[in-house]
Amino acid sequence: MKETLTNPLVLQRADPCIYRHSDGYYYFTASVPEYDRIELRRAQTLGGLAGSEPVVIWTKHVTGIMSGYVWAPEIHFIGGKWYVYFSAGSDDAPFAQRLYVLENGSDNPLTGSWEEKGRIYTAWDTFSLDATTFEHAGARYLVWAQEDPSVQGNSSLFISKMANPWTLEGGQTVLTRPEYDWEVIGYRVNEGAAILKKNGRIFLTYSASATNHNYCMGMLTAAADSDLLDAGSWTKSPVPVFTSSEETGQYGPGHNSFTVSADGSQELIVYHARNYKEITGDPLFDPNRHARVQPVGWDEQGLPVFGLPVPDGKELEL
Repeated sequence: MKETLTNPLVLQRADPCIYRHSDGYYYFTASVPEYDRIELRRAQTLGGLAGSEPVVIWTKHVTGIMSGYVWAPEIHFIGGKWYVYFSAGSDDAPFAQRLYVLENGSDNPLTGSWEEKGRIYTAWDTFSLDATTFEHAGARYLVWAQEDPSVQGNSSLFISKMANPWTLEGGQTVLTRPEYDWEVIGYRVNEGAAILKKNGRIFLTYSASATNHNYCMGMLTAAADSDLLDAGSWTKSPVPVFTSSEETGQYGPGHNSFTVSADGSQELIVYHARNYKEITGDPLFDPNRHARVQPVGWDEQGLPVFGLPVPDGKELEL
C-alpha cells in the first residue's frame, strides 16, 4: 500500500517517534510544547496520524521527581509489552533531567494502564535524556545522552546492555562526545540517538548543537558483527549528515527516529524542524518544531543518504 503525504506531518510536536507495529498501526509520540505530559496517537497510515486523536497516557507529577519538564518520549514494544522511555526534571529543578520508563501490557497502548517502572540508573547522577533501545544478536541495548562530569559538555552519548527494559547491566561505554565545530554551537551537545540497521551495519544517528537553526544530525556506523560496547567498533562521520536548508526553508532538523512505509519497502526518517530561522527568546520554548517524515536514500557503499529536509507542502510518495 502506497500513500502520498506532505510535511509537516504533525504540528508542534518535537522529538517525534513513530513506530509501526505488527497490528498494522503507526504509533506516534513526541514532546508537547508544554513539556507536561506524554501523548500517544495511532493511525493505519502515516498521513492519518495528523488527524488522529491524541490520548494522554501520563501526566507529570505535582512535586518531586518527574514533576519538571517532560522531554522526548519514545515508544517501544518489547517482550509482548509496551514501553515508553522519557526524561523529566523536578519542580525545584525542571531541567534536572533523569531517565524514566512506563510499561503497559495491553494490546493497544492507548488503552489499559501505564505503570511507572521507575528510573533507569546510570553510572552518574547527572543530566540525562533521550534514551532509545534496540535489540541486536540476542542482546538488548540502551543508548542515551548524559553529562559526563569528567569532561566539558552538556551531553555525550553512551551505550549499555540491559537486564530488562528498565535496568542496565554491565558497564557503559561512551560512543561520541561533542568535538567538531558543528557539534558545539551554542551548547556542546550530542543527544537524540536513533538506530537504523541495514546492509550488515548499524547506523546510529544523533543530534548536535543548540536547538535553533544550528541543530543538525551526525552519524556513527558499526559493523553488525562487531562488539557494540567497544567504542572502537564505531566510526563517526566528521561532517553532519542532515542540516538546515535555506533552499527548502527548513531549519534545525533533528532529534529523529526511523520507521518504515506501510509495505515495509522504504525506510523513513522522522524528525522535527521549523520553517523559519529567526527565533525570539529561548528556542526550547518556541513551539513550532513540527514533526516531519521523508524517505531515506542509500548510496553505492550501502550508507544512508538523508539529503535535504523537504520543503513544506511537497508531495511525497511513500
